[in-house]
Amino acid sequence: MVATEESPVLTRLQIVLVIVALACGGFAIGTGEFAIMGLLPDVARTFAVTTPQAGYVISAYALGVVVGAPIIAIAGAKSSRRTLLLILMAVFTVGNFASALAPDFVSFIVLRFLSGLPHGAYFGVSALVAASLVPLDMRARTVGYVMLGLTGATLIGTPVMALFGQYLSWRVMFLAVGLISVLTVTLIWIYLPRDKPSEGAGVVRELVAFTHPQVLLTLTLAATGFGGMFAIFSYVASTATEVAHMPAGMIPLIMVLFGIGMNVGNVVGSKLADIALMGTIGGMLVFNIVVMTLFSLTAASPWMLCLTSFLIGCTFAAGPAIQTRLMDVAADGQTLAAASMHSAFNIANALGAWLGGLAIAWGYGYAATGYVGAFLSFIGLFVFAASVLLERRGTLSRSPRGLRDAVLD
Repeated sequence: MVATEESPVLTRLQIVLVIVALACGGFAIGTGEFAIMGLLPDVARTFAVTTPQAGYVISAYALGVVVGAPIIAIAGAKSSRRTLLLILMAVFTVGNFASALAPDFVSFIVLRFLSGLPHGAYFGVSALVAASLVPLDMRARTVGYVMLGLTGATLIGTPVMALFGQYLSWRVMFLAVGLISVLTVTLIWIYLPRDKPSEGAGVVRELVAFTHPQVLLTLTLAATGFGGMFAIFSYVASTATEVAHMPAGMIPLIMVLFGIGMNVGNVVGSKLADIALMGTIGGMLVFNIVVMTLFSLTAASPWMLCLTSFLIGCTFAAGPAIQTRLMDVAADGQTLAAASMHSAFNIANALGAWLGGLAIAWGYGYAATGYVGAFLSFIGLFVFAASVLLERRGTLSRSPRGLRDAVLD
């Protein structure tokens, strides 16, 4: 439970309403981030640029996420979490309304960069707030409920907004995202109780988080472990048409299956993480390797491509577990570490798409993106093993019996 100025604890209904408010923001952010991917040709026509050039707006947004998460977390270290969330979502709202009105391509790129700045900090602070509402053994699943806004956007928000964007204008999509953001600000203002910054909060205390090896290892794990999903997903449409010889009309089905997989993985993974946090992370990395290798081996089969697309979406199950792990190892730098998780996630996006593109450019074909994903997951598994080994050594060094007892055990 969370202490507030008005009451000592929140009721179950109040907790649900807070989570809904936070998830609403995740839905807005996820829709704004992913829906534009299906509207790049329309953006290109509007500004008289090529579709690849229009793709710069996606890169600009991702760069904003990577840059904004740590900077905003440090700048807002002395703010209350409620105040910080309201400011972040207000900035995101203005950024999307302005994007809808962008007069030229350069200003559009700049506005997408600015819109990306609050992304990581919002999810990081939301995760901290959600985890503070419940007992320790329910943290991961509560973080997962907040992330349902993001995964739900891939299943509902993205295709619906892309459809409106295609038939009306891509500008309508950003207007709609801005309206959802206004709703989020309203819900947070009404349902999230006022809180006070923790004693001793400040820039120095947040920066201390990055002196902890476990924080750096966990962020590296996120950057590599999620990279495989993006290596495959970035080129799955071309894999469907060029390798499995599926009609272009089937691509939305694959996207839906991927979105369903993300939501299933988020719910199941968050519950598993509350049972065995590190076991869930390690197990999902092994799952990644198997599923992504299977993707490459069976990509020529339309049925198997549909199945593996769903299973690759399920690899998001590691998300709530990694976010919770960061809370455990960040000590006093909770806000910075939690926000940096989404910087790592976007680095994974860029890394996966880049390496997958290299494999295709070098002549290995679209199906090879699965092998790229499996390789990245293997690196993530290596980082995970290093983290576990370091943690065990630290436990032994603090034990009064030390290494002798480890041998005896």
